Amino acid sequence: MEELVLAERPVWLLLTIAVVAIAFLLFLIIKTRLHAFFSLLIVAVLTGLAAGIGVADVIDVVIAGFSSTVGTVALLVGFGAVLGRIIEVTGGAQVLADKMLDTFGEKRAPLALSVASLFYAFPIFLDAGFIVMLPVIYTVARRLGGSFMLYVLPSIASFMMMHALLPPHPGPTAAATVMGADIGLVILVGLLIGLPTWYFGGYLVARAISKRFPDTPVPALLGEPREVPVEERPAFGAILLVLLMPLVLIFFNTGLSTMEASGSVSDQNALYQLSRLVGATPVAMALSALTAMLVLYVVPRRRSGQPVGGLLEELVDDALAPVCSIILITGAGGAFGRVLTETGIGGQVAEGLDAMGLPLIIAAYLVTMAMRIAQGSATVAATTGASIMAPAIMAGDFGTIAVAAVVIAIGAASIGWSHVNDSGFWLIGKFCGFDTITTFKTWSLVGTTISLLGFALSSVVFLIAA
Repeated sequence: MEELVLAERPVWLLLTIAVVAIAFLLFLIIKTRLHAFFSLLIVAVLTGLAAGIGVADVIDVVIAGFSSTVGTVALLVGFGAVLGRIIEVTGGAQVLADKMLDTFGEKRAPLALSVASLFYAFPIFLDAGFIVMLPVIYTVARRLGGSFMLYVLPSIASFMMMHALLPPHPGPTAAATVMGADIGLVILVGLLIGLPTWYFGGYLVARAISKRFPDTPVPALLGEPREVPVEERPAFGAILLVLLMPLVLIFFNTGLSTMEASGSVSDQNALYQLSRLVGATPVAMALSALTAMLVLYVVPRRRSGQPVGGLLEELVDDALAPVCSIILITGAGGAFGRVLTETGIGGQVAEGLDAMGLPLIIAAYLVTMAMRIAQGSATVAATTGASIMAPAIMAGDFGTIAVAAVVIAIGAASIGWSHVNDSGFWLIGKFCGFDTITTFKTWSLVGTTISLLGFALSSVVFLIAA
């Protein structure tokens, strides 16, 4: 897309437009009950026009934001939904749930789900990993009863912390790269800060919030539950195979990419080239979904003499149909965020904060937070915040641990304060069956507590190491 020519607008007016736009969006969704997809697109266009984007350009901006978001999300969500549905209908989710409950006990089920999500979230992006975990969460929640919130929120907290604070997730990886931080050290410092942040700012807060929603039902988004007889359920090893496959492939890519960046492996190396193909998250998820089809569905049915025919096609259709609306809403959220980005609201506020002479780590947090609130994307916020703060880091005499702490503070700022311009706000909210207000009270609140505690702990590390 060509560079936009914006009409001149003072910063105060741009901020006012952004606030009014968000308020109007909430009015359309909550009060008038207009579908979020239409509400987001209408507000995106009106906001762009009010902020000075030309009539001829505003649709291009909206389409660009929609396309870039859907291009990223659709494949991950689609493959993740298929994988999750296959695990559920074949009884794999029941196998995992039984194993988890036998190991941890029913009383520790929320903790078990949170810990499992913690491990699964390490290499896999938040949206894809969460969707794959959903069938297991659904199964445990249905089996044990009580509010769905008790089981899903701790899992969400795990994915949010990992997404914000630890490479190879895009936000902290980009921030570390821009600021010249050592990726390995960022991972170590991220774990040191992230684990207590997850437990105290994520898991315990999620448990407390869930008590305020005692009657939340388990959604049937991936289809109605089906009790599979024990003798027809897949082996635990087969379930682990399809679940661990994307982790292995993504780690394969991450490891060789790190070696290539350090110069120990050439970019022409055959294994490196292969890792770039099969280790890309959409491809890894696609291969895992295809493997699940074969190992969990086709082969067992062939062995038992059951027909396959068009049943597999119907299963995939059943998995994809419910997520189409979610993908469109998420894309519209990305379009709204793109409009706000193009107006330059966040950048101007961030630069103003940077010029105030605040302590470095506080400035880094506030600059990134401003970008997060203004345009929604955690990755964009972390990358932009790191780019603005990089000159100060380069000019200062900071140790490697102190720089890593700043990277973690930036990551922490990028996950909090989520609202309607964040595509993840809509994605997770809709998959959990939450309305807009409930998403604010759960997803947004948990993310913000993780953000604040992560920043507090990273500040302690920075002060010790600086």
